[in-house]
Amino acid sequence: MATADLLVMIINIMVYHIFSYRFPLSFLSHTPVCMFILYMTAVTLDLSVWFTVAFTFDRFVALCCQKFKTNYCTERTAATVTTTVSVLIFLKDIPVLFVFAPERIINKVQWGCRSTEAILSSPLVIAYGWFHGICRVWLPFTLIALFNSLTIRRILEASSARRGLRGHSSENQCDPEMEKRRKSIILLFTISSTFILLWLTDGVIFLTNRLTNINQYRGDRANPAFIATETGAMLKLLSSCPNTSIYAATQRKFREEQKKLLKSPWTLILRLVKNERNASNRIQF
Repeated sequence: MATADLLVMIINIMVYHIFSYRFPLSFLSHTPVCMFILYMTAVTLDLSVWFTVAFTFDRFVALCCQKFKTNYCTERTAATVTTTVSVLIFLKDIPVLFVFAPERIINKVQWGCRSTEAILSSPLVIAYGWFHGICRVWLPFTLIALFNSLTIRRILEASSARRGLRGHSSENQCDPEMEKRRKSIILLFTISSTFILLWLTDGVIFLTNRLTNINQYRGDRANPAFIATETGAMLKLLSSCPNTSIYAATQRKFREEQKKLLKSPWTLILRLVKNERNASNRIQF
């Protein structure tokens, strides 16, 4: 989930919104490259969304399904789920490559990407737009709300039963298990609620535009529909930032893995230098 969010910041924000716009005649503006960038912006956003859903389901299994937890909550299962979700999303977003055409041709070189009115009004494109929007916003909303509600109900029931077993005499004593559950709930709902709040505007705008067809701004940047759409786009990109920050602030294992990642290039260099030095010493001997 953190990796997908990082890819959103790199591809969607840095490559697409900064480099492509600030350098309109660069290599990034060639039509094939431009189409690939647009395809990757769709893929990275979908990965971020569905890895959040997968995280919510994983926490639901870990906290509520003790029998299923033994078989499901393993590194092998996590790798399988991650790979499967990634492959399905890469396949789902392939139609994005066929929505755009060259914006202009200069000396037989295609530049830019644009979507024509004929393409956007095609029944297949309209149907795919509905499918794409529902899979990206409203279906994840529904699943996250469902898993969270089941998780909180299960935790409250288990906590109530645990307090009853411990008795009234230990009410004022610190319960490590209860504290662990409380932190799990806070982490789960912080990530889920942040995702829903930041994506909600884009989800509402998606339904409004599809149902009323008011997304024809005709260059009017003062149009309320344009402002709302751009605000929703900004907020959904902003949603890629909190998860990594939350993990870095709250999860000790996550911080340790980050440190290993930052140290790994230097560790590799030191290992190569050490091996080269040992090889030189053997040759001299």
